[in-house]
Amino acid sequence: MDYDLLIRGGLVVAPGGVRAADVAIVDGAIAGVGPQLFGSAGEELDATGLHVLPGGIDMHVHCDEPGRTEWEGFATATAALAVGGLTAFADMPLNSTPATVDVGAFDRKHAAAGRSARVDFALWAGLVPGHLDQLDPLHERGVIGFKAFMSETGVPDFRPADDDTLLEGMRRAAALGALVAVHAENTAIVTARAERAVAAGRGDARSWLDSRPPVAELEAIERALTFAADTGCRLHVVHVSTAEGVALIRQARAEGVDASWETATHFLALTEEDVVRLGPVAKCAPVPRDADNRARLWDLVATEPDAIVASDHSPCAPEMKATDDFFAAWGGVNGCQSTLGVLLDGVGEGRLGLAAASAAIAGNVAARLQLPAKGRIAAGCDADLALVDLDHAWSLTAGELRYRHRMSALVGMPMRGAVRHVLSRGRAVVRDGDVVEDVRGRLLRPAPAG
Repeated sequence: MDYDLLIRGGLVVAPGGVRAADVAIVDGAIAGVGPQLFGSAGEELDATGLHVLPGGIDMHVHCDEPGRTEWEGFATATAALAVGGLTAFADMPLNSTPATVDVGAFDRKHAAAGRSARVDFALWAGLVPGHLDQLDPLHERGVIGFKAFMSETGVPDFRPADDDTLLEGMRRAAALGALVAVHAENTAIVTARAERAVAAGRGDARSWLDSRPPVAELEAIERALTFAADTGCRLHVVHVSTAEGVALIRQARAEGVDASWETATHFLALTEEDVVRLGPVAKCAPVPRDADNRARLWDLVATEPDAIVASDHSPCAPEMKATDDFFAAWGGVNGCQSTLGVLLDGVGEGRLGLAAASAAIAGNVAARLQLPAKGRIAAGCDADLALVDLDHAWSLTAGELRYRHRMSALVGMPMRGAVRHVLSRGRAVVRDGDVVEDVRGRLLRPAPAG
């Protein structure tokens, strides 16, 4: 048989484990997987000594384009994703201008991503007060789901959803079969604590950490789960920072609620002590917790069959972090280039298996976002692949970052797994560790249920 590309001699990572196999590609799709595949190809790629992973999917990225490309943009963010072994991502509806809360804004963002994104992309839309009439037309446009904040957002053009807006939005989303993602923090608790700290003249890291207590996350998660149970909505809780939060979601799922969760790369890499040490570059919300909680999050990623890890890449201009006042600094961590490296370091340290790491960044994400052609190395799936040298371990440096601004709280953190080659639908996006400049991604739409 004739193929476009044959990847020979790699160690293919699948849910059942790792096996030596070749991967054959035709017209951007995987045509076969097996040992010593028979046939010829227009091109062969020697993967001896490399692990072949499904391309990762980051379901939580802020690219800030259009409108705030001085912070980041699709070209730089997706270069970072690609060299980090990721071949698709879902862009959040806020921090770009205008926020993606209506079809006009969606069309502008779609056009911007189509011009510059180097890998495939999905687009979240906003669930915000005053725009519930946009949910149906945005769903028709192909949004991957709807994002709501249960606390203040930090940007004026994307308002948090009050309880009635969230409940009614979930009801409408349930009728559409659409996914609703929530930033779950109790706005009254975190706002009051922040206001007290500011009034007292406290802007230190400890005061910021104290303003986002675990109970604020747990109460909001419980409330969102209650709304999801009442409406039948598909719910996803983003960047869960506490093991107890995951337990609440797991219990609700056992009771029939269609709920899922992600934790963030920086919650696996950092603790609250790191936030104090690093300063505002590590400011985010929710906040990293103590070392015991971090260890429990690692255990959940290792053992929960539907665990998801996302970056919550939320960049800004450097001057927005250049302050000693935590409450004035921008909240967000640059991390989309490093998620696979953090997870593979966990594999190297024995915290989780390679199949679990791959599922958390690829297979489970594709399943939750209803992208059946993504996240697996199987015949008929898109040929989205990352060829990785697992023997390579290092500490992240600012110089290797591909973001618009080369800063990250993860600089200095241990990483593992040098990404040698990345394919998106069979096309080289990264070759010998370098980004291929002329590849562009396309919009991903969720497949209809059933």
